[in-house]
Amino acid sequence: MMTRLRPFLMFQEQNAEEAMNFYVSLFPGAKVTDIQRYTAAGPGPEGTVMRADFTVAGQDVICIDSPAKHAFAFTPSFSFFVDCDSEADLRRWHAALAAGGMELMPPNNYGFSQLFTWLQDRFGVSWQLNLP
Repeated sequence: MMTRLRPFLMFQEQNAEEAMNFYVSLFPGAKVTDIQRYTAAGPGPEGTVMRADFTVAGQDVICIDSPAKHAFAFTPSFSFFVDCDSEADLRRWHAALAAGGMELMPPNNYGFSQLFTWLQDRFGVSWQLNLP
């Protein structure tokens, strides 16, 4: 068996599927590869995501709707870092991901790349978009 490293996103508002579908809709070639749902037997609300696997920008990601509430959530200390092929891509993804979210660093030339932005989307997941 090969060791694999994949980000694991735990959603506490039962919006894992909404977030996953949103991410998949943004990036060419992205897709949901598997989804398993809680049944009436629980422990999560029936029909919510027990585990889903998706691929976005070549990265395999796992997500769940947590049946337990935790005293922690997403923080900017973890983010998806996306090297963009064009300024148009960066600006399009920035606009979509920032809608309902929060800008941590607006798009600008900060000296380490042509154009860079860091934001937290409406689900609380952080993204760094970079035009090298």
